Amino acid sequence: MLSVIIPANNEEALIGACLEGLLASDPVSGVVQVIVAANGCTDRTAEVCRSYDAKFAEKGWGLLVMSLPEGGKLGALTAADASASGDLRAYVDADVVVSPGLIAGLVRALRREEAAYASGRVNITAKGWFSRQYARLWSKVPFMSTGVPGCGVFAVNAEGRARWGAWPQIISDDTFVRLQFTPAERHLVSATYDWPIAEGFARLVRVRRRQDTGVEEVRDNWPDVIINDGTPALGAKGYARLALRDPVGFAAYAAVALAVKIRGPEREWSRSR
Repeated sequence: MLSVIIPANNEEALIGACLEGLLASDPVSGVVQVIVAANGCTDRTAEVCRSYDAKFAEKGWGLLVMSLPEGGKLGALTAADASASGDLRAYVDADVVVSPGLIAGLVRALRREEAAYASGRVNITAKGWFSRQYARLWSKVPFMSTGVPGCGVFAVNAEGRARWGAWPQIISDDTFVRLQFTPAERHLVSATYDWPIAEGFARLVRVRRRQDTGVEEVRDNWPDVIINDGTPALGAKGYARLALRDPVGFAAYAAVALAVKIRGPEREWSRSR
């Protein structure tokens, strides 16, 4: 059985597309349970999700919508995990839209005895000009173009989920989980999913600062898992090649990176939108 867990905080405008993507999924071997953990919402996120009850029932998938009074992604993940029945767990951000083959592909990749982590091919999306330039370059750096980054979507089997217990109060849950697995234990599914990034220079800087702080937090508190990173170093020559191939994208990417370096780490959680 697969449990798809979606933490959602004030996602009324986006959660419908996320659920529609799941409804369009190819047939999956076994039972599928979708859990939306609406946490600290002041909008109609939970109501929008409950309006999909009949559609999920028609598909033969279960839908559980939890209304949690307190906000916080980690608390939402903890509550949803406690209510999940699946031996396989997929964690999906509320602004992600999966392609039809992704969920079935994740199930196939996780059906093995040894611990496993899986994700699909991420399609970074952006609407504004600056964010599109940034996204185009970012998709080419080694972290995104090699391995299994798992941004916005990652899944584990029961043996993999046993690698950690309660969700710690951290900034970067996806980094924390990914580094519980060696590169050989991380499996890339060919199916894609759309993952939107922040719009505009200022928001990209805030999110990049948060991401960098999240990685540092994992490195400081769980130093033994850093060996599992496996991301190839790009180096000066690699950056030079990227700059020559896409000077505009490189300029956008470098401007954000420089602003982050000048301002220092993010000490508080910042929303990407």
